[in-house]
Amino acid sequence: MNIIIAGDGEVGFHLAKMLQDENHDITIVDPHEDLLKMLESSTDILTITGDSSNPKILQDAHVNKADLLISVLHEQETNLLTAAVGKKLGAKRTIARVSNPAYLYKSKKELFQGIGVDEIVSPETIAADDIIDLLKQAAATETFKFSHGLLSLFMLKIEENAYVVNKSLNEIAKENPNLQFRAIAIYRNSKAFIPNGEDVFQPNDLAYVITKPEGIPQLMKLGAKQQIEVKNIMIVGGGRIGKRTAKKLEKTLNIKLIENDKKRCELLAGDLDKTLIINGDARDIDLLEAEDIQNMDAFIAVTNNTETNIMTCLHARKLGAKKTIALVEIIDYIDIAQSVGIDTIINKKLITASYISRFTHSAEVTMLKCLSGIDAEVIELKAQSKSPVIKKTIKELSIPEGSFIGGVVRNKQAFIATGDFQINENDKVVVFAFPKAISKVEKLFKTKTWF
Repeated sequence: MNIIIAGDGEVGFHLAKMLQDENHDITIVDPHEDLLKMLESSTDILTITGDSSNPKILQDAHVNKADLLISVLHEQETNLLTAAVGKKLGAKRTIARVSNPAYLYKSKKELFQGIGVDEIVSPETIAADDIIDLLKQAAATETFKFSHGLLSLFMLKIEENAYVVNKSLNEIAKENPNLQFRAIAIYRNSKAFIPNGEDVFQPNDLAYVITKPEGIPQLMKLGAKQQIEVKNIMIVGGGRIGKRTAKKLEKTLNIKLIENDKKRCELLAGDLDKTLIINGDARDIDLLEAEDIQNMDAFIAVTNNTETNIMTCLHARKLGAKKTIALVEIIDYIDIAQSVGIDTIINKKLITASYISRFTHSAEVTMLKCLSGIDAEVIELKAQSKSPVIKKTIKELSIPEGSFIGGVVRNKQAFIATGDFQINENDKVVVFAFPKAISKVEKLFKTKTWF
């Protein structure tokens, strides 16, 4: 697929590198010549310096041959203009990043589609919604729903006292014959791998699991996780993510929001009805203690500063907060943040990539999640007629190395994948895959054409 990415920094670069690893032809347009030179020195990506909303620049990028034009600059107006101009010049599909959640309303989407903006993504809105979902399953480190929750991805840290410690997957399955979940990957010592039946869980492993809703209680029990009933929340940072999270939760939960900027506090006080707004520096331990941090069920740090978010979460954990969530925008810090004890990491680059990546696949992808901290995706694909994946049991399939089938949804009923399960046409199949395996996985799900 020919893809043009318009960006102004890390989001665009992350997308470009990720999509290049999936064998797409990438051109990136960015106004910063020095940053593009750095990118050129480490990749084979074609770069063009300039303003992406300028028709001449887009023509230089051969936008008329683009299967997909993605605009992810910080200024939403530039993104919308880039997408509209690109569509007019021949791009097949366009995607624009926006920051205003009002643009996500159906009426606004239809308006933008009328001028050539096919899809809109708001990373801040998705981040807030992800936080809310995480608070519903507070014992999990990461969650993601497939097919409206018929199957879910859970990432759990294995505690030292967990039942599964020092047990192989085969032993666990033998002792628990009716499991409604399946481990699809393990992250250990900064390396992810797909486990086989003989692999043994170790303390501090991060286990990625596909589960049915009825399997969640048993999953938590075997992982020695106690579900946290979240009532009291402290949010640090009154930007779009913090504000949206508070707005959606303040009617049912007790929320305190700490913001360092006094003028922003005044604006927040006008927008939020039941949230207590506190003007102060969350790095001040005395302030945290004065605001009853020890009785907080969840502490959420979503300022624009990654270091502040990590540091305040560590203070909150030490002072007694039960769950910590940090916005970590520097991808290289994700592994560090997880290793020092922060429960959950939110990253807007990965959120943007998860949304956009599903439009870059040749097979029919219905949902996709880019995982935090490891270079892998969990994809929900629809099995097409006459595709190689149907009419055979899973154990008879030639599953590409670096991929694993975790579950299947058929006619609103979920199944945990086993070797004897047979995938049918129109089934939605949840697959874990490393980048190099993704294109091969797609071929399994596409209609095979005979010449």
